[in-house]
Order: sequence, then C-alpha cells, then structure tokens
Amino acid sequence: MLLQEHTHTAQDFLQEADREFAEGKTQQASAKLWGAAAHSVMAMAQKRAWQFGTHYELKMSAERLAVEYDDPVIASEFSVAEKFHANFYYGFMEDFQIREDRPIVRRFVERINALME
Repeated sequence: MLLQEHTHTAQDFLQEADREFAEGKTQQASAKLWGAAAHSVMAMAQKRAWQFGTHYELKMSAERLAVEYDDPVIASEFSVAEKFHANFYYGFMEDFQIREDRPIVRRFVERINALME
C-alpha cells in the first residue's frame, strides 16, 4: 500500500467508525477506530522505512514518533487506540469510556496524518 493509501484509509475508517458508533455497533466501530490509528502510523513508518508489519512494530513506531517529535502524547494516544483494538475482541469498554476516548483517537489520527504533509 502506498503512503497516501494508508492516510486515506485512516480517514475512511474514522468516518466508518462514526457511522457504526451511531448505529450502536460498538465493537465493529472500535475495530475501525483502531484501524484508523494503525494506518496513520503505518504511513509514517513506511515514509521512514521502519518495520510496521506486526502490532509490536506499530507500537514501536508510535514510540519512535513520540521521541522524534519530542511529544510523549503521541505514544499515550496510540495506547488509547490500542484499547479500541482490544474492545473489538472483548467488548469491555463502557459507554462513558468510548465517549471520552473516541476524540483522543481522532485527534491522534488527524495529528499523525497532518505530520505526513
């Protein structure tokens, strides 16, 4: 996948997540929200020729971006996205957690995508 495709996929997944959350499909929406975060990191990792084929490599890429931009929030926001990844499998997040954490992941994706430009 090309860099721009990862960025576009991230944006598409954000929109799909919003639609699915509105429909009450929280586990499916959680997967899309995670996917948006993952694809935004994939784009940055690909641009830097970093490995990103596993969950661990994605997490390490987010950590490296946090160091590169001297912004620890990047790593912590990625961790919030990981909660949605787990929520897809286990459905453990309460409604209040979803309401509070969704904007964090959206900001993360938008910020990482903006750094691509």
